[in-house]
This record gives sequence, structure tokens and C-alpha cells, in this order.
Amino acid sequence: MAIFDITLPKTIARALNLPVSDPRRQQMKVLKKLLKKARFTEFGQQFKFDEILLSRHSGKKFQQLVPTYNYEKIYADWWYKTLEGTPDVCWPGVIKYFALSSGTSEASSKYIPVTKELIRSNTITSFKQLLSLTRYENIPKSAIGKGWLMLGGSTQLQKGPTYFAGDLSGIQQKNIPFWFLGLGLYKPGKKIAREKDWTKKLEEIVDNAPNWDIGFIVGVPAWLQLCIEKIIERYKLNNIHEIWPNLAFYVHGGVAMEPYKKGFEKLLGKPLTYIETYLASEGFLAYQSRQDATGMQLAINNNIFFEFVPFDDSNFDSDGNMIENPEAYMIHEIEENKDYAILISTNAGAWRYAIGDTVRLIDKEKTEIIITGRTKHFLSLVGEHLSVDNMNKAIQLAAKELNVFIPEYTVAGIPYGNFFAHKWYIATDDQVNATEIATLIDNNLKNINDDYEVERKHALQAVEVEVLSEQTFMDFMKSKGKVGGQHKFPRVLKGKILEEWQLFLKNKKND
Repeated sequence: MAIFDITLPKTIARALNLPVSDPRRQQMKVLKKLLKKARFTEFGQQFKFDEILLSRHSGKKFQQLVPTYNYEKIYADWWYKTLEGTPDVCWPGVIKYFALSSGTSEASSKYIPVTKELIRSNTITSFKQLLSLTRYENIPKSAIGKGWLMLGGSTQLQKGPTYFAGDLSGIQQKNIPFWFLGLGLYKPGKKIAREKDWTKKLEEIVDNAPNWDIGFIVGVPAWLQLCIEKIIERYKLNNIHEIWPNLAFYVHGGVAMEPYKKGFEKLLGKPLTYIETYLASEGFLAYQSRQDATGMQLAINNNIFFEFVPFDDSNFDSDGNMIENPEAYMIHEIEENKDYAILISTNAGAWRYAIGDTVRLIDKEKTEIIITGRTKHFLSLVGEHLSVDNMNKAIQLAAKELNVFIPEYTVAGIPYGNFFAHKWYIATDDQVNATEIATLIDNNLKNINDDYEVERKHALQAVEVEVLSEQTFMDFMKSKGKVGGQHKFPRVLKGKILEEWQLFLKNKKND
């Protein structure tokens, strides 16, 4: 049975998936709704939400009266109280759930508040994305009402004194709407989803694979690929479509998909439609709403107020830390093709909160963005200003030229005599010459990034590559307890995580 008729009347589809007509108006409506709801909280009282609501220019007044926050600051000032069970701190009521997030580099877990309102908003945005498929041409209608295999964190959450904590994917799956469960679409089902041991969870999914008719797969590429490989191996298949003939869609997010596509294509009997999402621990921020679109449409009318800080030397220090009072712009004020760090205010009590991502507006009319990296996951040892987006493109071009599959990579800045070098660690099980691929990456980056080209003539003296197996990267993640779910390998290594990686490789060589 299909969830909905793919030929749903356009008037109804539009009502359920509102077109973006006036981003500024929609965002101001969202901000006022958030302020009204939270005006009697401790945060709302301290920062004069009532005064902001009475202002003729509430957006500007909000920016004047409310400071910007990163995680460390908002936790130290406010969120620690919510973790202790104090009600009405940044959002009305007691916070029941916290998403555990360490990003990809920080050692200790962050506790991100997740309210029932945020869960509902995430669900609504998910449904809007599903409805956007009505605008896709030549999609396989048979897949729409089939199973959704969601490979996320465990729904068996850690129990605190007044809360439960775990991966957002686990929290979200624990609160899947009853109608979705009733249709029998959710896989691997509640029992398997509770399993905390990733190896056991994977084995149970493989055991049950023949019993499911999967149309959608959802999850981080590296772990989904591993899952599909195990299914193919167990049942001696030529490709995954021999067991799931209706598999047609892959909903992904968090990392660039391009490096993984070549590996995925080896596992398929027919092409998939890739649908990108931007689901952070703090909320569902954007999704691909058009077939073959380059960017994702910001969810500007669903309880997230967005601000944008130019990602430049005026607003960030050399380590990627945002200054105390940065320039911040609203959606109608930003320019296309310029990198911004993103601030959000949400119905979970995040206020002017820097989530650590950088984005680029590529279509102002449609409010479509691409993710270009992380504020702290960039390399600028000597002013080369390399973003993750730059690195992804350089790797993709090199892999294409050599006809090899590079599913993972990471890069670090290292001393080189009196100057510096970039050390790339690349995962591939294909035969490749490290010197050759280093030259290709270097040349690609010179073409992509003018600052990099200049610095390669001066203080950035060398580019080195170490070729490793894909399993090496996965083993390191396992050693850190970051297996499956939403865990991704960091694209840039700095500080403690770099030291741990280098020690891990040294020990592995000595084994």
C-alpha cells in the first residue's frame, strides 16, 4: 500500500508542502512564534523577549539583545540546568531527551536538548521531503509505499536522573509516528533498533533482509555500504536488487555522497535516486526538494530561525572559533556563493547557536544551500583557507582521473622543516601510487583555490599522501566507540584527535 498517491492533486501537495515565496516573512513569523513560546523562560526573561516582540524590527532587536552562543558557552550558562531537570530554562517544561553529539573531533559528548516540539518539527520536515517526490519525474512509483531501512543509533537510550540520552537518530526512531509504524514501513523494526551492539544489529539486519521489501535506505554511506555488502555476501547475490527489487531511493546526509557513489554502484542492479538531507542533532535544517538539485532547501517555515555569519578572518580566529560579537545576517540579507557559518534558534531552546557548519547559498529565490564544511574542519596553516568542499572536489577529481574508489580520507597540517606541509591519509583498496595521487590532489587544489595556489609557492612546502585500507579508517572509528549510526570520519585532523590517529597507525604497523 502506498503512503500517498504519487499523482496527488497539486493544490493539496502545495498545501502540505508550502512553496517558499517570501523567506523574510516566513522567518520573521518563525522567530516571533519561538519568542512568544519561550518568553516566560529564564532565558526569555533575561534577554527581554517581550521587548523584542513589541519592537517594529524584532529581528534586529533580537540580534541586539541576545548574544551568540557556541556549545560550551550555552551549556555553561544555561543547558546544564536542563540536564539537572530544571524546568523552563531555555524552553518551557522539563527536557526529556538529549542528543549525544561529539561531532567528529571533540573527545567528550555534547548534550543537545531535544524537545517533543523539535521531534514533531523534524517529523513534519521529513514528511514534506517525502511529499516533494510528487514533483520528481519518472520515479519508480512502486517504491513509494515500500519499507524504509533506517540505519541509525540505538533506540535503547541512556537513562539519566530526569532524561534519556542517545543519538538523535535513535531518539527520532523511538518517536516514529504511530501511523508510520502501523503501515509496517519502518525497518529494521523496534526490536533490532534497540540493539546497542553495532555488530549484533548488523547481523540481525542481514538475517532479516530476505523478509523485507525495501524501497528506501537511510543512513551514513560507509555503514550502509558495509551492511549491503554483508547481505550480498551472505546470500551470494550479484547485487542488492536481487533481494530488494523495489529499492529506489537513498536518503543521505552528513557527508558528501560523491566519494561513495562508485562503491555503491558496484552493489546495485539498477540506479538509485539520491536525496540529500541536512539533519543535525539540533534539528532538521534543509533537504533536497527537487530532482537532481545541487542544493538543499532550507526549512524556513518550521520552527528554526536562521542567521548567517560570514566565514572570514573578521568573524573567526585561526582555529575556527567565532568572535564574541560577529556580523550576523538574516536569510534575506545574505549573498549567493559566499560561505557563512550558520546560527540557529529552535523550539528546543537553542538561541543564536553556532552548530559549527559552514554553508553557501546557491539559489536565493529557492533558498537552497550546500554544506561547505565545518568552522573547525578547515586547513589554514599559512593562509591557504582550504574548506572541506575544496578537499572533496580535489579528491573526487583525482579518483576519477585514476579510476579508483576513495571512500574515506582525512588531512592534517604538519611541520616541514621551518615551514609546513599537508599530510593526506587516503582510503582505497585499489592499486594507487601515493606520489601520483599527491600530485593530482595538489594540482586540483591549485585550480580550485587561489589562496592555496599562492601559499604553495611560499610557506606550504609539500603535499604528502599515505594510502591506507578502508578497514583502517573503520577500525579507528571502532577504537573510539564511534560505530554505525551517525558517526563520520573527520575530514581534518587537529590537536588530540590527530595525536590519537598517529598513535593508532603506529601501533597498527607494529602489530
